[in-house]
Amino acid sequence: MPGLLRRDLVCRQAVELVTDYLEGALPRRARRRLEAHLRACPNCSAYLEQIRLTIALTGRVEPDDLPPEARRDLTDLYRRWRGGDAGTTSGDGDGRAP
Repeated sequence: MPGLLRRDLVCRQAVELVTDYLEGALPRRARRRLEAHLRACPNCSAYLEQIRLTIALTGRVEPDDLPPEARRDLTDLYRRWRGGDAGTTSGDGDGRAP
């Protein structure tokens, strides 16, 4: 984004805040920054709407609703996305992050 100010969010940061935003867990300042970004970014606005639609269609899935293998797979996928070691699990077999 041209003219990016230090307080402005970039798309990757905005995507990382979406879950907390939808759960009402963002502090006021972070929520305002995200909302300003969403007003200016059609791609992130579309992403937010896709997540809202996904939640509406699937409901809420709790970690205990998933079999251990699915939790491990999702944890590994998240670690790869975040740049962590995909082959590492918590060692207790439940796939939860340490």
